[in-house]
Amino acid sequence: MTSGSDLRTLRKNRSLTLAQLAEAMGRSLGWMSQVERDVSRINSDDLLKLARILDVAPSLLRQPQAEAPQEEGRIVRAGRRRAVGHRFEGLTEALISPDLTDSFEIVHSSFLPGHSLPEPVRRETQEIGFMLAGQLDLSFGDQTFTVGPGDSFRIRNEPYSWSNPYSETAVALWVISPPIY
Repeated sequence: MTSGSDLRTLRKNRSLTLAQLAEAMGRSLGWMSQVERDVSRINSDDLLKLARILDVAPSLLRQPQAEAPQEEGRIVRAGRRRAVGHRFEGLTEALISPDLTDSFEIVHSSFLPGHSLPEPVRRETQEIGFMLAGQLDLSFGDQTFTVGPGDSFRIRNEPYSWSNPYSETAVALWVISPPIY
């Protein structure tokens, strides 16, 4: 089962109308509307196609399973986080937020030793990162900063890149607004 509210958030944050997404999917507007309202289920092929169109990991579009009904939308147990990172080798990411319906999302990121972002990226977001472990080199234009445990950083809609040339995995928590994963 998909999470229709998360799908709606991702679609809107990419400035896509429901009709545009339905067309990209090769499906009717009514079907797409039902999927966003959690009325219709989608098959695995449609899930993969949606993930490609929205440029997210397929696991992000799956309905998260709460440990207990009263925890749904409130509690995310460590073993039930949704994987979101799939874009870059050496980077593993999981959604800490219960869903994407808030004006922000929180992501747990692990950067493996010896890996780096192949090219700078720019996202139309505001982001705050907090380092939990290891060290990470962050580059903004011609400036590079090394951050470690307890350090934080901000990225505002600007190109940046990361590198972990160190021997330890770097771990960070990111708060990202608006939700993009």
